[in-house]
Formats: sequence, C-alpha cells, structure tokens
Amino acid sequence: MTVIDPHEWITADPDPHTRAELAALAPDELDERFSGTLHFGTAGLRGVVRAGPNGMNVAVVTRTTHALGRWLAGRGYGGATVVVGRDARHGSAQFAAATAEILAAAGFDVVRLPGTTPTPLIAFACRDLGAVAAVAVTASHNPPTDNGYKVYLAGGAQLIPPADREIEELIATAPPADTVARQPISPDTRARANADRYLGRLTARFGRVRSSVRVALTPMHGVGGAFAVAALERAGFSDIHVVAEQFAPDPDFPTVTFPNPEEPGAADRLLALADRVDADVAIALDPDADRCAVGARVHGSWRMLTGDETGAMFGRYLLDAATVDDPVVASTIVSGSMLAAVADAAGARHVRTLTGFKWLVRAGEPLVYAYEEAIGHCVDPVAVRDKDGISAAVVAALLTHRQVAAGSDLAAALHELATEHGLHVTAQRSVRVTDLSRIAEIMATMRDSPPTSLAGIPVTADDFADRDDELRTNAIMLSGTHGEEAIRLRVIARPSGTEPKLKYYLELVAPPGLGDVAATTDRLHALADDVLDLLPG
Repeated sequence: MTVIDPHEWITADPDPHTRAELAALAPDELDERFSGTLHFGTAGLRGVVRAGPNGMNVAVVTRTTHALGRWLAGRGYGGATVVVGRDARHGSAQFAAATAEILAAAGFDVVRLPGTTPTPLIAFACRDLGAVAAVAVTASHNPPTDNGYKVYLAGGAQLIPPADREIEELIATAPPADTVARQPISPDTRARANADRYLGRLTARFGRVRSSVRVALTPMHGVGGAFAVAALERAGFSDIHVVAEQFAPDPDFPTVTFPNPEEPGAADRLLALADRVDADVAIALDPDADRCAVGARVHGSWRMLTGDETGAMFGRYLLDAATVDDPVVASTIVSGSMLAAVADAAGARHVRTLTGFKWLVRAGEPLVYAYEEAIGHCVDPVAVRDKDGISAAVVAALLTHRQVAAGSDLAAALHELATEHGLHVTAQRSVRVTDLSRIAEIMATMRDSPPTSLAGIPVTADDFADRDDELRTNAIMLSGTHGEEAIRLRVIARPSGTEPKLKYYLELVAPPGLGDVAATTDRLHALADDVLDLLPG
C-alpha cells in the first residue's frame, strides 16, 4: 500500500475547503483519512465526498485524471477526443471541471458536456464522437454522501482489466495535485448537440407510435427526468405523469432513504401516482438514469417488477423486432434463466457473463440486448454500450403500447412467458458486514463444507473459482431439483464488488403446466424465503 504523508497532501490540496477540513481534524480522525486510498476499479472510483486520499475530492480527481491522461497518451492517444460529463451530486460540478481542464491541459480534444447529463448520454457521446475515452462524474444510485468517477474507453464501453490496474498504478505515482496543469475550456457545438443526437437515435432505432398509453414516471431526484419525458414524447407518448416532488435534481434525495428504485419503499410515491392516475405502466429511473425499473398492476395491485421479469419481457420484445441474423442476447451468472429460454425459442444465441456491463456488452455480436437483475438494461447496443435507463423507458412504454393495443397489459405478458417457459421466481439476500473478513469466512465455509440440502431440496456445489473459462470468479453455486414437480433451485453466493456485503441470488423454476400461475408463484416465493433463511450469514 502506498504511504501518503498527510502534511504533503494537505499542502498540495488545490481546494481550500478540503485543506481546511483536513487541518481541523483530530489526530485519530486524520489517521483514518490517510489509512488507505480509493481503489480504481469497477470502471473507476466511488466513495464518500470528503477530504483526504480515501474520499472523493478535487485532489483525488486531479491525480486520477492526470493518471488517465498519461495512460491514454502512453497508448498513442495523445491529442485525441475525450468526453466529460456529470450528474447533479455534491461535488460533481467541481470534479467534472477539474477533469475536463486537466485533460485539456494535457493536450486532449475535450468535449465537456454542458450542465448535468444522464450517464447513458455520456456513454453515447463517447461512441458517437469516436472518443478514446469518456469520464462520467456520478455515483449512480449510491447514498447522497457519495460521488464517483466512471471511465469509458474507445467504443463507449466501461474499461476492463488490466486497464484499471494500470491506471491505478499511475495514480500512485501522480505528482502533487497542485502541480497538475489545468486549462479552462468552453462547451462546443458537439457538446450542445449531444442530447439531440441521442434522442434522434432513439427515434431512428425504435420508431414512433401514436399511443394513448398512460405513463407514470419518476427520475428519483436525479438528472434523467427531462430527458426521459423528451424521449417518451418523441416516441409518441403524450400522457405522462411525473412524481412532482422527485422530478427536479436534488443531491440530497430528500424523499427517499436510499435513491435506488430496487430498495424497499423507494418507488412508493411512483406506485401511488400510477394507481391514482390509472396508469398503464410505471417507470422509475435511478439518479443518473442508467437504470430503469418498471412497475405494473399484477393481480389487481401495483408493484415494481424484478429486473429479471423486465429482462425477460424486454428480451422477447426486442428479439421479436430483431432484423439481424443470429442475434445475441446476454445476461449475467446471477441473473435469472428466463432470457435463455426466450432466446432459444426465438432461435437466438444467449450468452452468460460475469456481473457488470463491462462484460455484458462484450458478450458477442450482433448484440441486440443485455441485462442484469439489478434493473440495468442495454436495449440499443449500437448506440450505447452500457445500461441505459432512458432508452429502456422507451422500450417499456412501447411494450406496454403493444399489449394495450391488443387489449392486454404487462401482467398478461408475464403470464404468457410463464405459460410458455415455466414460472421463474428470483430473490436476493444481502449480508452486510463491518468486518470484511466475515465475508471471506462465509465463502470459505461454503467451499469447505457446502450444504447438501436447502429446505428439503438436495443440492450440489459448484465453485466458480475452479473454472478455467471466462466465468471464473469468486462465487459458489448451489443447485438441485425439488420433488416430482421437478422445480429447479439455484443459489449463487458472491461478495459484492462495490459494497461491504455478501450477496445471495436465488432462482426457482417451475416447469410449464403446473397449474394456476398465481398459486404457484406464492408457493415458490414461500419456498424462496425458506431457502434464503437457511443460508449462512
């Protein structure tokens, strides 16, 4: 670990506010700030906005950007185009300005997107402009205390190893932050036209309908509200109702405990609005609009669909409309298996990858759709090689339009999938820890003494760490079959890549023809609860 001298860091901190913050700390507090550094991984940096090398601040962003510039120049990209954009979180404006000005001073052709920008539009600009890299200053759906620094490389996909490790090594040798040159830049026509080109691409890709579908929408205090409304209107949807108190960007996210549509209670206001206005579909974006959650009235009550339910419906819709030969769809090892069944029925190829869109968008060509269970959907890989909540919102509305035009709804679409491919129920459990060694202990126990049954279902263990292919990772799968009905169980355990927790991903699959879907669903959910309760942690 690189040892950083606090006095030298404070002296070189170019931000007077964070210099003062560090100077005012007690000795033990100062020691904690210098006990480590933010690690450059999972496409970049993410952490609490605070002074010191293990927080998100101008000094950390400065050294990181200097390293990124050196890494790009070392690969022959000096002077090439780089895109910089940001969300509305605390610190985002300062971090984006530092990033753009440092890269400009290093000789790059910097396209600094004006104002706040949804992350998918930054990924789009990277690909659309032929940039060699793009930086999105965002912490996505993290708590309001956090911010981040996400990096895309040429082609608009997130960076992957060994690039992340190489850049982190250059960060460790970066000069003092106050010695890194900056050069002010102004937005140019490429930046101002980015949103129009993105929206134009959506129309070209998905077309336009004349629809009476009623949409309930929330951007969850993030930066995607206006863009999502514009995209839906261009696609032919005019009856749009928004959660007013969550529409304007607000870095404090005052109406939600955790600004992630997956979190319990986060979408309550959206579902209440959908019920009140009798909507046909409810759509929630996360704060940087790269994730999209869909809500529907199922069995008479509004609820948010799981990412796997939405993924299966989107996959079927997009494969129905695919015009390429041998289309490819992708999902991760922890996502549900319904998409594979949908792809097989459509004569398409399904690919499993490790978790994360940096792997999903590299699954194979011609890629027409990729998703992960954490409400991330890549519905137009030609334009955006990452998850994109805005284009996913358009697909959700178009899918709803198709159902409504046929006298049906989204609940019926789910029922059709269950009838054709069996009922797939997925669930998760997270074990949050304060001591990371606890995660290592649980994983070691599961490797050394894996359970032989769960809730009466015999299971066998497969260790992904023992694989010799592209799916080798720190994960363990338990799988088995339950009773004469041949209900399949799969549980995957893996440490989170971004948070201090162990995650369990469960799927139960009942084959087609087991009778009443609603009753079978309830039975599988009860069984899922029993299984999750038995897992260590």
